[in-house]
Amino acid sequence: MRIGQGFDVHQLVSGRPLIIGGVTIPHDKGLLGHSDGDALLHAITDALLGAAGMADIGHLFPDTDDYFKDADSVVLLSKAWQEINRAGFKVGNIDCTILAEKPKMQPYLPEMTAKIAQACGCHISQVNVKATTMETMGFVGQEEGIGALAVALLVITK
Repeated sequence: MRIGQGFDVHQLVSGRPLIIGGVTIPHDKGLLGHSDGDALLHAITDALLGAAGMADIGHLFPDTDDYFKDADSVVLLSKAWQEINRAGFKVGNIDCTILAEKPKMQPYLPEMTAKIAQACGCHISQVNVKATTMETMGFVGQEEGIGALAVALLVITK
């Protein structure tokens, strides 16, 4: 077995949709990023890549490449997973936490879980998505950004 961890954060800005875990959430601001800015899926992608001993998401999908401009992070996660799976791994489990003051994430967690499981070719019982606030402290608490933490356990199949 191999374990990896991931972290990502993006600034909240006007004029962008808020996409977390592959789900578009109604909000007056969205996440700034070269792709769709989905901090949760970026953290999960890095956790999986790290567990597989591969380079991080920035190497696989560089923000200097216009091909990835406004890219759907579900597609990026799926492409990264295909590489990881070809290297001889399957998901043991993925556990992650969204750091966001607003909006409340709870209503969207089941859909996020399903999208992540589908992108990683695993059962929804192998994916856990939680959310917490920062109790109004720091950039998350002041609603300047949203962050995400992820841990992934991979099982070696080859």
